[in-house]
Amino acid sequence: MTSAISREIRRTRHFLTLSAGIAFLWAAFLSVSPGLHERVHPGAGVEHNCAVTLVSAGHLHNSASSALFSAESPLVQLAKIAALNPVWIQSLFLVAGVFEHGPPAFNLNG
Repeated sequence: MTSAISREIRRTRHFLTLSAGIAFLWAAFLSVSPGLHERVHPGAGVEHNCAVTLVSAGHLHNSASSALFSAESPLVQLAKIAALNPVWIQSLFLVAGVFEHGPPAFNLNG
């Protein structure tokens, strides 16, 4: 049963991919053929927007999408200032002096 469902999902995915590819190729073909583009939808005017004009322009100007979540307002964030206490941290460079001479040499003769 699961293999039948996965086959159906795979077929649907292939169909949608093929449909999107064919639609893009059709728009690309119409973008280089203005006469055929005029035949597809006559009377659209020079300044109309469709998939063909977007492909021929090479870019898409779209509006900003809405936010998925909203952050706290900056005033609420600045109202919660934590008290800072100074802490002394010893320098790591002073402790690392142990490693400046390299590993110890082993006496293999003795």
